[in-house]
Amino acid sequence: MKKINLTTTLLAVLAIFTIACNGGEKKQVIENSETDEVSVGYGQSAVKDTVSAANVLQVAKSLDDFKTLVTAVEAAGVEDALVNAGPLTVFAPVNAAFDKLPAGTVENLLKPENKSQLAMILKNHVAPANYPDTQLSKEAKKGRKLYMASGKYLVVEEKEDGIYVGGTKILKTVQVSNGWIHVIDNVLVPTE
Repeated sequence: MKKINLTTTLLAVLAIFTIACNGGEKKQVIENSETDEVSVGYGQSAVKDTVSAANVLQVAKSLDDFKTLVTAVEAAGVEDALVNAGPLTVFAPVNAAFDKLPAGTVENLLKPENKSQLAMILKNHVAPANYPDTQLSKEAKKGRKLYMASGKYLVVEEKEDGIYVGGTKILKTVQVSNGWIHVIDNVLVPTE
C-alpha cells in the first residue's frame, strides 16, 4: 500500500512540476532606475541595456535601412536569437533587398500563419559562428560553405569586387557585441 501512495505522490509532484515549467512564456517587467523606464516583453530581447555595446538587434533597430528586417524578425518571433551572447554572424538584408522579392511576398510572409516559414528564411541569414570579413575570405579560399542556423549551407566566394555569400555581395561589415553584421542587398531564401 505504501508503494502505491509513494508512486502516486511522485507522479503528482512530477505533474505539478511539468505544468509549472510548461505554463507558457513569462512576461518580463524590467525597470531601469537611471531613466525610470519600464519595459514589458518576453525573453532576453525585452531587456533594455543602454550601457553595454550594442548587439545585432539593437543595431538593426537603430538604422532605417533595416526597418523591414526588424519587422520580419519581430513577426517571426526570433528577436531573442539575435541578442544572445553569440558569437553570431548575421547577413542582414537592407529594405531594398526585400523590395526585390516578388510583389506581395513580404506581406504574405508577415502573416501569423506564415510565421514558421518566415523564421526559416531569417535563420538562413544567421551563422552561429564568428565570421569577420577576414575569416570569410579564408573560408572562401578553402572552398568551404557556411553552416546557417536554418540547417542549410551557403557558399562563400571571394571575387575581384568583394566577398559574396549565397551569391550576394557583402556591402559593409559592422562588429557588434555578439558578433558581426554583414550588410547585403538580397534576401537569402533557402532552396527547398
